[in-house]
Amino acid sequence: MVVLSPSLLSLPTLHFFRYDPGSNGSGMLSHKNSNYSRKFHEKIRVCCGIASKPTSQNMLWRRDLLLFALSSSLSTLFPSSGCLAEDDKRMTSLVDEINAYTYSYPVELPSKKFLFKWVESRKPERYSSAAPLSPDARLRIVSERVDIVDNLIISVSIGPPNIQFLKSKDKKTWAAKDVADSVLSDKSALRVTSSQRMSESSVLDAHASEIDGEQYWYYEYLVRKSPTRSAEESNLYRHYVASTAEREGYLYSLSASTISKQWTKMGPLLEQTVSSFRLLAPTDNYVPPYKDPWRFW
Repeated sequence: MVVLSPSLLSLPTLHFFRYDPGSNGSGMLSHKNSNYSRKFHEKIRVCCGIASKPTSQNMLWRRDLLLFALSSSLSTLFPSSGCLAEDDKRMTSLVDEINAYTYSYPVELPSKKFLFKWVESRKPERYSSAAPLSPDARLRIVSERVDIVDNLIISVSIGPPNIQFLKSKDKKTWAAKDVADSVLSDKSALRVTSSQRMSESSVLDAHASEIDGEQYWYYEYLVRKSPTRSAEESNLYRHYVASTAEREGYLYSLSASTISKQWTKMGPLLEQTVSSFRLLAPTDNYVPPYKDPWRFW
């Protein structure tokens, strides 16, 4: 069961990311196109559906490229708000009882009359039936939502630790950078080695924090989304922030991203989404990742 509870929240910005401005958490440019954006949102509604289950590993890669192409075109035709880190933002909480976690994400900025265009591309599902992120199917997406117009992706993945980076079973000894490397080494739809997968990513910052007795690892990284290795344009990179926690021998990770040129506008909101990620006490609806690994429905 998935519970969406809209609420008027003003989540505190946790300044743990590299690009934190260090003052009031906004660090944003002033908005000069609010009238244009208002007219756009009064006249245009963009709806998008993405298949919940790809037929092959390559469809995950194609999905990212398609999202990048569509959002780049739409953002050129219909520019979004310049400053989105507003105090009166409206957030909605998602509670996934199947995998026992929750997080909040932005849905509206009332003062800017700005609405996010989220589409639930993958409804929460059990680990055994979730879409794999790599050929070995270790890391899998258990839920995902996208906003194509503003080029945003929020996804939750689950997978076992990579012993190449996390050799100890005592999670209190794990360094945040090693946790990030463990997750990123399994996060690729291409048939490449772990080191090749990691070369696609560049970790900018990582640290750990204990919240309510639970250890969370936070990290920020860039991922090259260009089909070639020669292009250097900044908009060929996706800028990610992520949070990971461990339960019963599996890593639960929430990542939020946008293209680099959108980071100044969207980054602070994505950081607040990541900082809201929490593991929940399991209910009767909870399905641990190790249960019925053969089941795909």
